[in-house]
Formats: sequence, structure tokens, C-alpha cells
Amino acid sequence: MQLKNLFFIFVLLFAISCQTTTEKKLPNVVVIFIDDMGYADLGCFGATEFETPNLDKMATEGMRFTNFYSATGVCSASRASLMTGCYCDRVSVRGAYGPQSKEGLNPNETTIAEMLKPLGYKTAIFGKWHLGRPTEFLPLQQGFDEYFGIPYSNDMWPVDYDGIAVKDKEVVTKPRKREYPPLPLMEGNEKVKEVWTLEEQGELTTLYTERAVDFINRNKENPFFLYVPHSMVHVPIAVSEKFKGKSKQGLYGDVVMEVDWSVGEIVKALKDNGIDENTLVIFTSDNGPWMNYGNHAGLATPLREGKGSVWEGGHREPCVMWWPGKIEAGKTIDRIASTIDVLPTIAEITGAALPEKKIDGISFLPILNGEDVVTRDEFWCYYGGGLRAIRKGDWKLYFPHSYRSYLLNEPGMDGFPGPTTQVKLEKISLYNLKNDISETTDVSAENPEIVEQLSKIAEQARKELGDNLTKVKGEEVREPGRIL
Repeated sequence: MQLKNLFFIFVLLFAISCQTTTEKKLPNVVVIFIDDMGYADLGCFGATEFETPNLDKMATEGMRFTNFYSATGVCSASRASLMTGCYCDRVSVRGAYGPQSKEGLNPNETTIAEMLKPLGYKTAIFGKWHLGRPTEFLPLQQGFDEYFGIPYSNDMWPVDYDGIAVKDKEVVTKPRKREYPPLPLMEGNEKVKEVWTLEEQGELTTLYTERAVDFINRNKENPFFLYVPHSMVHVPIAVSEKFKGKSKQGLYGDVVMEVDWSVGEIVKALKDNGIDENTLVIFTSDNGPWMNYGNHAGLATPLREGKGSVWEGGHREPCVMWWPGKIEAGKTIDRIASTIDVLPTIAEITGAALPEKKIDGISFLPILNGEDVVTRDEFWCYYGGGLRAIRKGDWKLYFPHSYRSYLLNEPGMDGFPGPTTQVKLEKISLYNLKNDISETTDVSAENPEIVEQLSKIAEQARKELGDNLTKVKGEEVREPGRIL
């Protein structure tokens, strides 16, 4: 009997040990999401006026994606797509929520954090949320255990471009700033501080980074999902004392260098805790640069246009992925991938169940595993509720629409915006991005069969998601309840 008891205890301890070992094998995921970063704003993507050594090293040790898209060219919609794995129009988030907005990401949608919670993941966000200010839409109600940051964009505050509070000025460059409340810094569901000065904004990158490092240190024994959506490099840009004057490009370069420092601190924490080889880190941006801010904005070179459009400069983003020992080092990936593909990729990596509702993302894990495959061959380019373009392979077909252009005006300087122009694209236009990454030459007349092929894909997109630019034939098949 005693031997039997000893044997039973041994089997039980062995089972517990195996279970613990299995749990420890669940990989961690870190997503670092920059605000308004241009395609050419990293050293490994062409920047020369400032240095990004930590991200360049990540690219050398990991993978650099050169055809990586945010879902669209505006803040809230882009973030909704990242969190849900859906085109922004499927989840009915189409613009950028303001401080007084009563709307947000529908809590009935499944976020990455909610997907991972059943597996025992610890989840945190330190940075800009921008998926709804009312409490029911904040991160703690969307699957996150911890939240510290601002609930919307850092320019949505009662301070003018010169850093002076509008209550102290008779002339305000942007009158609606008078309607904005002070910028709230949130801890969980509560406001813990009001941000009033550019100097205080300059501390945000450091504050987010310190929280991220602390979270990693506290959860080295647990699987975790860490989301760090930085407020920078969105205007008004600001930097801490430790990075002022560090770059040749001035303040914008200083800010990017501080973001790079933040990435380095997060990677260092992973290494110091011995969990770097069990952690996937993804770095990218929500949309392209706000180019009419001139020397306070990034560059999308050699891409066309910037934030606020679905021209390549509006939503093709720099992207670096790093997972030591798991993905091939120093590899450049020219396959199409997107932020909507992050959720299903994480699901496949972790074994998490995909959301019950339909999503649009496709896992790019085979690419991370070194397979020479195409996981995504087409992408639907929505902006503001309209289907603006379809990309398939090397081709991108644009439909008639009006868009924000930066190319016809002189940009602003030192924090003040220059004008933009609404330009109307009068006819369908086709570009071969392999030969013409800058989208300079319309080749629709020479390729009618490609125009027809992509136009048929557009009809399917309109049937599923609608299109406020074109009358949609037939019945819409969007799932009821996905619109809040």
C-alpha cells in the first residue's frame, strides 16, 4: 500500500511538472505600435539624419517587412483593426474618436487580449488607446489587466501649437481646441493626472517604457501580451531631456531616437529575464506621416502621400519582427502582410481559439517559420467608410474618390501645420507597385484585364462591407450587432 501511495504521488508530481513545463512554453507577445511614423523613419528603412540602433539591430536579428500595411490611414480605425483582426469597416470604426465621442470599439468584438485570456495570459497596455473614451470602451473592459496612458490622441487638448494653453490666448490656431478638456493620463479606468504642457508630454515615452519594463519583470513566469502604443511621433511632438538635441534632424529625430531607446529597454528587459527566446516582438505604426507638419513629421519616401489616405505613404508602414532562435535573422520579407493579420498569427502561435465572428486577417506564421509562401495576396483599402483601392499581388487599383494631398502646398514648420488640398481622383487608376513603388504612372489603359479582375474583388468587398463612395448592388451581408 505504501509503495502504491508513493507511486501515485510520483505520478501526480510528474503530471504537475509536465503541466507547468507546458505552460511555460506558451510564448509571450509584445506589440509596439507607433503613432504617425513614416515608412522611411528607421535607419533600416532609409533614415539618415538620426540613428535607430536598437531597431536596426532587431532587423538584423529578425525580419524586416517591406510590404506591411496598417489597415487604413487614420488612428482609431487602424487600432480597431489591429485589435480585432478585421477591416475597420467590418467593425464599424472608420475615423478618429475625439474626447467628447460617445462611441468606441464594440465590446462584443474579441480583441487580442480577450483571445489570450483563456490561456492564462497576463495582458497590459501602456500608451495611447484611442478606441473610445467612455469607461465601457476602455482597455480594462476589452481584455486588458492593466492600462496606463492617454485615451486618445495627444493633440486633443486645450493647448495651441506653440504650447500655450488656449485659455490664456485670444487667438487660437485651431478653434475647436477650446472645446477639448485637459489631456487625461489614465490608470485603469481612472484619470490620475492632467497633462498641460509639452514638457509633460515629453515624459510620456519614458513613463510608458518604465511601465512596460516593470510589467515584464513582474510576469517573467507567466505568458503575457504586452501592447505599447506610443503617443509619439504624433504631433505635438515632445522629448525628454535625455534626448533633446541628439539628432541632426532636430526635434523630430530626437523623438524617434527616444522611441528607439524605448524599444531597446523593452528588449533588454526580455533578455535580462531570460525570456527573449520565448517572446515575439512586433514593431510597426498605425498610419503614415502627417506631412503638412513639415519638420515635425516623418517621411514616407519613396511612397506617395501620407496619413489620411490609402496611397502607399498613408498606410504602408515600417515593420520589424524579432524572435531569437525562432525566426530567421536578417531576412527581408516583401510579401504583403497587415496589422489585421497579427491577431490570427498570434492565435496560431499560442493555440488560442480564433474569435467566433468572422475576421479578415490571415496568419503569417508560415513566413515567420521561413516558408517561401504567400499568405496574403490581396488587400482591401478602406478609408472613412469608402473602398478607395484594391491591392492584389503587385497591382493596386484605385477608384474615383477625393483624398487629402500634401504635395501641392508648403508644409508648416516647428509644430504649426501647413495647408492640405482635397484632390479628386477622377477615374479608375492602376499602378504596378513592383515597378512603380511611388505610384507615378497609371497603367490601367494597358492592362484592362487586371482592372476587370480587381474590380470584381471590389464588388465582393462592397457586398461584405459596404462602400459610401459607390452604390452597392444586392444585399449587404455584414453581421448584425457588429455596429455599435
